[in-house]
Amino acid sequence: MQTSCLFKHPYVSPHYFYNKNTNTLLSSSSDKKSGEIIIRSMMSDSLSSSTTNNINIKEVVDDGADLNKFKLNESTFLASLMPKTETGADRFIDANPEYDGRGVVVAIFDSGFDPAAAGLQVTSDGKPKVLDVLDCTGSGDVDTSTVVKADESGCIRGASGASLIINPSWNNPSGEWHVGYKLIYELLTDTLVSRLKKERKKNWDENNQETIAEAVKQLEEFDKKQTKVDELILKRTRADLQDRVDYLKKQADSYEDKGPFIDAVVWHDGEVWRVALDTQSLEDDPESGKLADFAPLTNYKIERKYGVFSKLDACTFVTNVYNDGNILSIVTDASPHGTHVAGITSAFHPTEPLLNGVAPGAQIISCKIGDSRLGSMETGTGLTRALIAVVEHKCDVINMSYGESTLLPNYGRFVELVDEVVNKYRVVFVSSAGNNGPALTTVGAPGGTTSSIIGVGAYVSPAMAAGAHALVEAPAEGLEYTWSSRGPTADGDVGVNVSAPGGAVAPVPTWTLQRRQLMNGTSMSSPSACGGVALVISAMKAEGIQVSPYSVRKALENTCSPIGCLPEDKLSNGQGLIQIDKAFEYAQKSADLPCVWYKITISQAGKTTSSTVRGIYLREASYCNQSTEWTVQVEPQFHEGASNLEQLVPFEECIELRSSGKEVVRAPDYLLLTYNGRSFNVVVDPTKLSDGLHYFEVYGIDCNAPWRGPLFRIPITITKPKIVKTRPPLITFSGLSFQPGHIVRKYIEVPYGATWVEATMRTSGFDTSRRFYVHTVQLSPLKRPIKWESNNALFSSPSTKSFTFSVEGGRTMELVISQFWSSGIGSNESAVVDFEIAFHGIDVSKDEVILDGSEAPTRIEAQALLSAEKLAPTAKLNKIRVPYRPIVAKMSALSADRDKLPSGKQILALTLTYKFKLEDEAEVKPQIPLLNNRIYDNKFESQFYMISDSNKRVYAMGDVYPDYAKLPKGDYTLQLHLRHEDVQILEKLKQLVVFIERKLEKEAVQLSFYTQPDGPVTGAGSFKSSTLDPGSKEAFYIGPPTKLPKNSPEGAVLLGAISYGKPSAEVSDQGNDPEKNPVSYQITYQVPPTKVDEDKGKSSTSKTSKKSVLERLEEEVRDTKIKVLANLKQGTDEERAEWKKLSTTLKTEYPKYTPLLAQILEGLLSQEVEDKLHHYEEIIAAADEVVESIDRDELAKFLSINGDPEEEEFETTKKKMEATRDQLVEALYQKGLALVEVASLKGEMAALAANLGAEVVDKPNGQGGADLFEGTFKELQKWADAKSSKYTTLLMIRERHSGRLGTALKVVNDMIQEEGDPAKKKLYEERISLLEQVGWDHLATYEKQWMLVRFPPSLPLF
Repeated sequence: MQTSCLFKHPYVSPHYFYNKNTNTLLSSSSDKKSGEIIIRSMMSDSLSSSTTNNINIKEVVDDGADLNKFKLNESTFLASLMPKTETGADRFIDANPEYDGRGVVVAIFDSGFDPAAAGLQVTSDGKPKVLDVLDCTGSGDVDTSTVVKADESGCIRGASGASLIINPSWNNPSGEWHVGYKLIYELLTDTLVSRLKKERKKNWDENNQETIAEAVKQLEEFDKKQTKVDELILKRTRADLQDRVDYLKKQADSYEDKGPFIDAVVWHDGEVWRVALDTQSLEDDPESGKLADFAPLTNYKIERKYGVFSKLDACTFVTNVYNDGNILSIVTDASPHGTHVAGITSAFHPTEPLLNGVAPGAQIISCKIGDSRLGSMETGTGLTRALIAVVEHKCDVINMSYGESTLLPNYGRFVELVDEVVNKYRVVFVSSAGNNGPALTTVGAPGGTTSSIIGVGAYVSPAMAAGAHALVEAPAEGLEYTWSSRGPTADGDVGVNVSAPGGAVAPVPTWTLQRRQLMNGTSMSSPSACGGVALVISAMKAEGIQVSPYSVRKALENTCSPIGCLPEDKLSNGQGLIQIDKAFEYAQKSADLPCVWYKITISQAGKTTSSTVRGIYLREASYCNQSTEWTVQVEPQFHEGASNLEQLVPFEECIELRSSGKEVVRAPDYLLLTYNGRSFNVVVDPTKLSDGLHYFEVYGIDCNAPWRGPLFRIPITITKPKIVKTRPPLITFSGLSFQPGHIVRKYIEVPYGATWVEATMRTSGFDTSRRFYVHTVQLSPLKRPIKWESNNALFSSPSTKSFTFSVEGGRTMELVISQFWSSGIGSNESAVVDFEIAFHGIDVSKDEVILDGSEAPTRIEAQALLSAEKLAPTAKLNKIRVPYRPIVAKMSALSADRDKLPSGKQILALTLTYKFKLEDEAEVKPQIPLLNNRIYDNKFESQFYMISDSNKRVYAMGDVYPDYAKLPKGDYTLQLHLRHEDVQILEKLKQLVVFIERKLEKEAVQLSFYTQPDGPVTGAGSFKSSTLDPGSKEAFYIGPPTKLPKNSPEGAVLLGAISYGKPSAEVSDQGNDPEKNPVSYQITYQVPPTKVDEDKGKSSTSKTSKKSVLERLEEEVRDTKIKVLANLKQGTDEERAEWKKLSTTLKTEYPKYTPLLAQILEGLLSQEVEDKLHHYEEIIAAADEVVESIDRDELAKFLSINGDPEEEEFETTKKKMEATRDQLVEALYQKGLALVEVASLKGEMAALAANLGAEVVDKPNGQGGADLFEGTFKELQKWADAKSSKYTTLLMIRERHSGRLGTALKVVNDMIQEEGDPAKKKLYEERISLLEQVGWDHLATYEKQWMLVRFPPSLPLF
C-alpha cells in the first residue's frame, strides 16, 4: 500500500547534486543556476597563513554586537572551511601539539580515496599518511589466472589479444606471466567517464570528419572523371564510393563509447608480486602507455606507490594482488566522497594549517565499500572485508559515512561483526546518522541504529554558514542542519549520539581537476567526530591511558556542549556538540576506572514477547492514554578477555537513578550493580501530558563519582497525538511562524478508515523566496518507517501548494514542517504557514487481490468510514514474474587473502546458475524475495548477481536492490553469488527460487469490474464508479484478464496495482494508472495451464499412401543408413577412413539421392585435416554432386506454383521441394567459400578479384577459379533469399575481393543488424578486417574496443 522511504549510498546532503561539467556540488533547487556559492579550490599561496590553528571566532564579533552582523576576517574564513573551533579540536592541538592523532590508525569505510589528493601524503610528524588502499567490493578485480610465457623476442599475448613486449629488466624467476584485462570505464566514476567520453568523442569526430571529407572527395573525383557510368563495373565502383560515404556518416549517429581497455600483467619477482599495465589504448600517442615503460607496482601496503592511468583522466590507482597472482585488484575511488571524508578526518597541509583535517597526525587506510559497478552502493562483501582489514591493520577507529533505512534496528550479520570488532578488538566505530531528517525516527543503519556504533548528527555554526556556505548573513546561533536525521530508533534508542560540524571544504580526487570542494551531510559530520576521537586516543596513548571504545564514547557523550535548550533536542543533536579538549580531560580523570559499557534491554511488564527494545517509545494514542510499566535490564559489558578475578568479580557500583521528569517517569532511587547485571522497573504515565513531543531520560549516576555523569541512559520518547474528532475529518494548523531552520512538529492520530490525505499549505508574510521541508512519518511493526516527503516545497512568493499521500489508519502520524536552515537568511520577515489536512479513505476487504487463474471473478467489498467518497476502481497488470530454479549450484571456499574472518572462520560462496530466454527485447530484473532490499538488517552476508548472454557479455549486475535492465531477444544466464561462513545455511539455498520480472509495457492488461459474478463471461453488469456514503458498503467483482501477454508460461505471475478511491483533481492526475493514485494495492494473477490445441491429435483425413510396403521399407532402410553415416565420428584418421568407405558405398547404392549427397557434404565440412587444399577441392566436388543431383528446372517450376495449402499431398511435396532448395543453396554457398579458400592457398586471389563481377561465358577448356566463383555466386542469387546469411556472406566476400570495400562494409553491417541473438563474432571480426583494409584506423580501433564488450573471453569475477 505504501512505500517505505529508502536512503542509500553515502550520506552527502540530498539537497546537493554533483555537477559533472564543473566538478562542483550545487543546490538542487528548481533553478540549478541559483544555487549556493561553492568554494571550488584554493591555491596554496592564497591559503598560506602564519596564524595558529586556534582561531577564536567569537572574538570577531564585538562584545554586545548583534550576532546578525557576524563578520569574518581572512583567518576565520579559512578556518570555517575546515571547522575545528566548534569542537575544540583547534584548542586541543594548540595546547597539545603532539596529540594531533599521532599513533592512531583510522579506517575509512567509504567510496575509496585518492592517495594523491591534497593533504594525504604525510602526517604532521612526517610518517606516511596512507598505510593501505583496499577495494573491499571486488569491483576492480581482474582475473589474472591465465598464465603465459614469453616467446624468444620477449613478447607475450595479453588477455585482450594484444601482443605485449616485456621489459627485459623485470625479474621473473619462474618465467610465468599472469595476464588479464579490464575495460577502463569499469574502474572510473560516472562523472569522470562522462568527461572522458566528451574528450574522446571530440577527437573521434575530428578523425571521422577528415575521413568523410576524403571519401566525399574520392566520390566527386570519380563523378568528374566518369560522366557516364553505363558499364556494370563502373556502376558498382560508384556505388562502392557512395557506400563508403554513407557508412562513415552513419558512424557518428551510432557512436557509443564503451571506453578503452588496459592489459594487466602480474608476476612474482622472487620477493613480491609485481604488476604492470599496458595503457596504450588510453593514449593518443602510440608510443605512450606501453607495458614495457610501466613502472611496476606491488601491493600498496608494501611500497605505498600508486599510478595514474593517463594525463587525460588524471585518475590515481593502486594495485593489490591476491590468490597467488590469480586476482589483481585495481583500486580506484567510486566517487569524490571518500577522499573528502578522509581529508576531514586527517588531512595535513604543512603550508595551510587552517585547512588541516581534524587529526593531521593520524594515519589512515582506505577500505572501499562503495562498489563501482553499482554506482558506489555499498555491498555486504565490501563491509565484511573492510572489517577484516581493520583487525589485520590493528586500526583504532573506523569512520563510515554510509547507510540506509532499516527494517530492524541493531540486527543483522554486519551488526554482529561490528559488535565483535568493537568489543573484542577495542575499535571505536563512528558513523553518520543519515540525511533523512527532520522527521523523527529517520536515523539510518548502521550509524543511527546500532548500539556499538557512535551515530553522529550534522551541525552548522554561524562561521560555517558565513564562510563555507558563503551566506550573506549567518544565523544567530549554531543549529542542526535541516536534513540531519533524527532519533529515536524504532525500538526507542536515542539514535543520534553526538553532533559535529556537517560541512567542509576538503580534498577531492585529482581526477576532479581541483584540489578541494564543499560538501555537507552527516557524511561530513562523522569524519569530523572521528578525527576528534583520533585526537583523544592519540592523547590517551601518549599518556599511557588504556584505550577502550567504551571509555572514549563515554568521554565524548558526557562532555558535549548542548545544542538547543529543550529535552527533545537530544533526538536531533544527541548529547550535543562534541568538545575534544573536555573529552580528553574526562578520559584523564577516568584513567583508573574499569572499561565498562552498560547494555540496556527493556521489555513491557506483563507482556509476553521474545523481543526487547533499547528505549521506551510511546507513539500510538493507546500508549499515551494510560500508565505503563517497563522492566529495564542493565548489564555491564567488559571487553572480551577481561579477567574473571581481577575485573569481573570485583566490579560493583552503587548507582543513583535519576529521572528528568518525575511527574511522568518514575524509577527506583538506587541500584547496586554487579557484573551479572540488575533489572528494575520504570513507570511511565503520559496521561497528563499535552499533545505533542515529550522526551525524558532515566539515567544512572555513580554515587561515588558523580562527576562521571550518566553511566547509562534510558531514553523515553512520547509523541502524544491529537485526536481528529470532526467529520469529515479535517485538521488545520494556522498561523505557524517560521524563521530559517525552525521546525514545527505535529502529531495526529490518523482516523481508522483513512487511507490517504489531501493537504494544503498556504504561506504568507514574506518577501524573498522560502524553501520548506514537509515530511510525514508513521511507524508500523516490521516495516521501514512509512515516510512521505517534499524536500523542495519552494515558495518564490506567498502562495498555496497541495499534496496528497497515503496513510495508515489508527496510527500516529508525525507532520514536520521546517524552513530550510539557510532559506530566508537576510530577511527580517517571518514566513507564516497555514497547513490543512483532510483525511480520506476507502476501506476494502482485501489488501492484496489474488486472481487464481480461473475464469471466476474475485469479490471485493468497499466502505467509506469517514466521509462520502467516490469509488472508482482501476487495476492494471503491468509486470510478469517467471520463477526459475538453478540448473547448477556450486559451493566453494573463498581466498584466505581477504575472506577469512578474524575469528578464523573461512567465508564460503554459493554460486547458483539460472537460464532464461527472452522472445523479444524487454526490461527485466531478478527478484529474490528472501534476500532483496536488506543490507544491514540481513543475516546473510552478501549477494551479487550477473546477467550475461551466450557470448558472456554482461548486461546487468546488482545486489540487494535489483534494477531493471534492457535486454535484447535471446538466451541468458543469471549467476547469483551468495556468501556466508555457515555451510549449512548455504546448503539450504541450493534450490533458491529466483523470479525474472519483466515489464509488460504495451502488453499491460487493464482489468474490468462487474456487478455480477458471471460478468467476465457474459460481458454484462459492468461496474465503473459510484459514491460511497459514510458507513455504507458496496461490493463488486474484478474479472481475470481476457487475454494474456505473449510468453506467459504456466506458473508465472502477472502483477500490478489496483486502486479504489478518486482523490480530487487538484492533487491527483491518476487517469487509468492505479500506481499514480496515492493509495494502491498489489494485485496478482496466477497464469494457468495453457489451453489445449483442439486441432492437435485429430486423425488425418488424407488418403492412404500410394507406395507399397516394400517401397516404404526400402526408404526406411535408406534413411537409416544415411542417419548412421551422419552419426559416425571423424576425429581420427581411422574414423575418417570408415566414414569415407561408407559414404562411397552409399553413393554407389543411391547415386543421385540429394539428401545423401548433402549429408556427405556436411560430413566433409566437419572434418579437420592438414591438407587444406585437397580438403577444399573435395568440398567443391561434393557440392557439385549435390547441385547436379537436383533437377533445377523442375524445382523452379514447382516453387513458382501457388498450390492449394489445404491439399496434404501438395503440402508434403512443397516441404520436400523447399528442403531440396535449401540443400541446393547450402551446396552453392559452401562451394563459393571453398573456391575462395582454394584461390587463397594457390596464390590466385588477384586473378579471382580481377574477374569478380565479370560476365561468365563458356570456355572450351573449362572454367578457372574466378569464373567458377562468379558462376556459383550468380547461381546462388537465383535461389537464395537476398537477406539470407549465405547469400550476403558470399556477396561480402565478392565485394571485398573485388576491392569494393565500401559495399562490403555495407553488406556486413546489414548482416550484423539482421543477425539474431547471439551476435556472431566472425561478422564483427570481418568488419574490423575491412576497416583496417580500407585504412579507417579510428573506426577499427573503436570496433576492437567493442569486441571485448561483445565477446569477452570470460565472465568477470564477483
